[in-house]
Amino acid sequence: MKQQRWYTPYLLVAPAVIWVLVFSLWPFLNTAILAFTNARPLQPAQFVGLANFARLFHDSQFSYALTTSLVYVVVCVPLLTLLPLLLALLVRAKVPAIGFFRTTYYFPVIASAVVVAIVWQFLFSGDGMINSALQFFGLEHRPIEFLSDRWLLIGCAIALTVWKGLGYYMVVYLAALANVDRSLHEAAAIDGAGTWKRFWSVTVPGVRGPMMLVAVLICVAAMRVFTELYVLSNGTGGPGGQAQSMVMLIQSMGKGLDGQIGYASAISIVLFLLTMIPLAIIAVVNNGDQLKEMRANRQAAKIVRQMKKLEAAR
Repeated sequence: MKQQRWYTPYLLVAPAVIWVLVFSLWPFLNTAILAFTNARPLQPAQFVGLANFARLFHDSQFSYALTTSLVYVVVCVPLLTLLPLLLALLVRAKVPAIGFFRTTYYFPVIASAVVVAIVWQFLFSGDGMINSALQFFGLEHRPIEFLSDRWLLIGCAIALTVWKGLGYYMVVYLAALANVDRSLHEAAAIDGAGTWKRFWSVTVPGVRGPMMLVAVLICVAAMRVFTELYVLSNGTGGPGGQAQSMVMLIQSMGKGLDGQIGYASAISIVLFLLTMIPLAIIAVVNNGDQLKEMRANRQAAKIVRQMKKLEAAR
């Protein structure tokens, strides 16, 4: 058997390492540097310290974008955490043509977000199908401006995000439910627990780990939402830009020859820190036992050191 060269493993990982350095690490470091400058296209950047971050507290557009992202998180996290689980329980049953329904529910995931958003724009526009149906049945005399009102626009975007994400997280829960012991359900049923009681006492604890992971993924994705709001608002972010997200604000501030790249980079850093919060929470929860053990070891070591000091003093 031919012996491999010592550098063979390094050659194998080199393309991936170069890709990460060029397209991930360097852009991140460059953004962090530009956040402390007044960089603009075709102009030399000058160091301005924390001026860009101080400007955030007085920028109404940043307040709108932050509010939109937080509302997105508050609404999408519970909906996309529980609804896919209920859907997974529904399609898990072995009934005729269940494969067709699973494929149907998953179809929005593979559809292009831009194409789906354009379809929803057609549905909710002033002369779209929703308003036409409401007027046909006499429920509304004037069209509802779904895409011209700030909160209605955000609501339509959230509905689109939830509808498109149901199938993806349903598959995650289907894989998790396969690991839940059926004997637990049978034992709970024998004890007289109903369907709802078994759901909360057996199913939810059985998929607690995947559920936390799903919640964190949804939280991060909701903070970084762009396509839905951009397409539904035709890139304007709603009336006065009040419905734009953080990513939309970064894009609008940094684009063009007059783009404020330094300020857009500062917003990017804030968005990065916000997305790190749920990741840090799940890291602490998943490693809670290890952290407790490390804390106990530190306390024990501290006690040992104190005892040694007392003995040395005697």
